[in-house]
Amino acid sequence: MRAIWSGAIGFGLVNIPIKIYSATQSSDLDLDMLDKKDHSNIRFQRVNEKTGKEVAWENIVRGYNLDGRYIVLTESDFEKVRPEKNKLITITEFVDESEIDTMYYETPYYLAPDKNGVKAYNLLREALEQSGKVGLGTYVLRNKEHIGLIKPYENVLVLNKIRFQEELRDPQELDVKTSKSKPQELKMAIALINQLSGDFDISQYKDTYSSELLKLIKIKAKGKKVPTPQLRVVHSRSKDLMDQLKASLEKKGGRRKAS
Repeated sequence: MRAIWSGAIGFGLVNIPIKIYSATQSSDLDLDMLDKKDHSNIRFQRVNEKTGKEVAWENIVRGYNLDGRYIVLTESDFEKVRPEKNKLITITEFVDESEIDTMYYETPYYLAPDKNGVKAYNLLREALEQSGKVGLGTYVLRNKEHIGLIKPYENVLVLNKIRFQEELRDPQELDVKTSKSKPQELKMAIALINQLSGDFDISQYKDTYSSELLKLIKIKAKGKKVPTPQLRVVHSRSKDLMDQLKASLEKKGGRRKAS
């Protein structure tokens, strides 16, 4: 793995030098954009809107439009704003993870210690494991401030990037009308949930769409005709919600519990 950030975790008066690594990878197929006529690759260019000419990367700068005038920012400008946050994740408090709504979760990263930080790194990991708490702090990554949630995962520490409260849109904008469910319908809905309940096992969920798409690609590569499957979605014929719930409960089989 290649580190995307290096700095330290501030834990009280203890500084733990660490590096951040991406903990995820895409399961999507790498599809290229092509010209329909001759299947040539489509290339995107950085074009000056006034001259229409391509601009080289080394000539591109970033700026903020302030009252119709662009203020250009350099790398040193970014480093001057709260410089400590560019190199330090300061844990400001410890909380129970159950208190954090999953709506705030964004991206997980692995944290690995530098050689001289191994002892303190493992101390923090073990302390979090035994206390059942997670650490919260802020840091800057790619010129943007984030909240970081630090927790143990197997034998390493994980940094979960979580959103600020103002980054979540107000659900009241949807203007969803609420209604009171009928007691019998609610009882049957809960019974259906219980019937399909089991222990969480992420390994039973696979990206089957990508694998099926790859099969289709290989069939086309051989010049064969790709069969068009019939979409079969089975629903209750009745429009009555109670009848639909009854039919769902009568359907044999439930969620297999992970062992």
